[in-house]
Amino acid sequence: MVFQILPSLLAADYGSLADEIRRAEASGADALHIDIMDAHFVPNLSFGPDIVALCRRVAPGFFRHVHLMLTRPDLYLEPFAAAGAQTIQIHVEADCDLHAELPRIRALGLRAAIALNPETPAEAVFPYLGLCDEVLVMTVHPGYGGQSFIPDCLPKISLIRRRAPDIDIMVDGGINDKTAILAAKAGANQLVAGSYLFKQSDMAAAVAALRKDGAAAFNSP
Repeated sequence: MVFQILPSLLAADYGSLADEIRRAEASGADALHIDIMDAHFVPNLSFGPDIVALCRRVAPGFFRHVHLMLTRPDLYLEPFAAAGAQTIQIHVEADCDLHAELPRIRALGLRAAIALNPETPAEAVFPYLGLCDEVLVMTVHPGYGGQSFIPDCLPKISLIRRRAPDIDIMVDGGINDKTAILAAKAGANQLVAGSYLFKQSDMAAAVAALRKDGAAAFNSP
């Protein structure tokens, strides 16, 4: 299974957003993670489809994961797909029918993913595992970057991995050089890092180290 590192655009310098997107791509990271917030599902407001389109325009070859932290993600699937999303992640806690919406994402030609908040049990995503390509486990309460990793979420990662050994499991929230190893040992093969990566003077070295150490932990017995 491929082990991946994804910088989160939420932690970028918004005054130089195009340059920050190119810097993330040049770091050797596997994909860009783009957080979309509606100030209702989470207590923050972030980007819209135009930012996804910007990412596609300035770095067309850089894979785009779009995380919809929205109360009604079903109303926005087509706009984000048209803007250039390649994976769309929607929450199990959202106010929509996931049995209908996950297949809609795939029908748009995208990878479909389901996300769950720290307080949501792993079992909540089990009915949908056959409908998605990856699961995103939040290890902070979504809404703001720079929060501390919640270690109580680690057993959920392991439980989902045992239930679906071949699915991609992504972890987002408080990832750094130490917590990356914990998440990977628990069974995550995709790590989102925002503040930790964008504050590095040498993002490429930080990405390479996270990937090396994380992959070793993921593949350890």
